Amino acid sequence: MSANGLWLVTARDLKLAGRRRVEALLPLAFFLIAASLFPLGVGAEPSMLRQTAPGVVWVCALLAAMFSLNTLYATDDADGSLDQMLLCGQPIMLIAAGKALAHWLLTGLPLVVASPVLGLLFDMQPQAIAIMALSLLLGTPVLSLLGSVGAALTLGLRGGGALILLLVLPLCIPVLIFGAGAVVMVDAGLSAQGHLSLLAALLLLALLAAPPATAAALRISTS
Repeated sequence: MSANGLWLVTARDLKLAGRRRVEALLPLAFFLIAASLFPLGVGAEPSMLRQTAPGVVWVCALLAAMFSLNTLYATDDADGSLDQMLLCGQPIMLIAAGKALAHWLLTGLPLVVASPVLGLLFDMQPQAIAIMALSLLLGTPVLSLLGSVGAALTLGLRGGGALILLLVLPLCIPVLIFGAGAVVMVDAGLSAQGHLSLLAALLLLALLAAPPATAAALRISTS
């Protein structure tokens, strides 16, 4: 089983995103703007900011990751590109994995890179900022993989964006809990190893289960 399909689909999506740079930057802009508004609402008390930072950053990251899921397959389905990819002879599972990888590179990775800026805004300690970035690095790929399944299941349905949120958000709650919990543990002077290990386990599980599930959903949605 060749991995060419995965890399070709990923490169194609990245190239298309490069032609629509403003649209590609919307999740990152939402992440930064939404998270930066919270200090204005809760006040500038450093202890309050540090206490709310993990939950605020992770909730904003989760919503930003959901931002572009509605068009993950819908655009390709509308112009016929999806049918061509499914008929090209490459395993559908690798095509699904390539789409999820491109989504993470365009959405999840920028959130990881931008998270230290928000850490400074919330007056977080350097170790807490590092753990927050690491938790996002482990958790955001899970969001993309689960989101890919939801986007495939709702392909072609009216109101697909709302259905994706209803399907995917409950599945993402463990990622949110363990991601924010890792930072909370560091702030409390405890080890975050347990939470990070659980995030890594969720990532491994998503890598194994999400692409086959997405491939099956695509077969059903395009049949």
